[in-house]
This record gives sequence, C-alpha cells and structure tokens, in this order.
Amino acid sequence: MQLLTKTIVKRLPALGTTDAKGLPAVAQVKFFTPDSGWTWYAAEFDGTDIFWGLVIGYYKEFGTFSLSELQSVRGALGLPVERDRHFEPTPLAALFKQCPNVPEG
Repeated sequence: MQLLTKTIVKRLPALGTTDAKGLPAVAQVKFFTPDSGWTWYAAEFDGTDIFWGLVIGYYKEFGTFSLSELQSVRGALGLPVERDRHFEPTPLAALFKQCPNVPEG
C-alpha cells in the first residue's frame, strides 16, 4: 500500500504552520498497524519525510514521526503500517479524547 498519495501531500499543511492552533489542528491522514495497537495521525508534513501529529501507542502524545519510519515498522505478526483509506480529516482534540484509557506521554 502506498502510504502517501499526491492528493494527501497537497492537503497536509507545511511543518510548523499549525502550531498556533494546537489541538484544533486537523489530522489529514491516519496510519496504523493492523496487528498491534499503534496509530499515527498526521496534521503537518515537511514534504519529504517528517510529520507532526498525534501518536497513540503505549502512550498518546504529540510530536514528530517520519515516513521512512512508518515504511519500516512491522507489527507483531510482521504486517506493515497501512493508511486508513476511509479516514476523514478530524481535529486532533477529538482524536485525543477518543482514547481515554491510554495515558498521556
């Protein structure tokens, strides 16, 4: 699966441009491991490799992650990271609240 399409890249604001928005920033794309509990929501992209957004794994936290990292990660059964083709852009605040049982990192 292609993790990023040209359409998604065009939708993603440049890295650092939504800082002032904080939690109202909008995740434009969702990546996940189908065989473990990790999810990455990207709200910004540097156009090459680095995203900023929300990561939900052992903890939920805001920060950067890389496309190259997502392409190399494998879950417990060896499955690669996928892009949620049905994900609709969603404010990070709403996504953060969806996981009340995951501690903040």
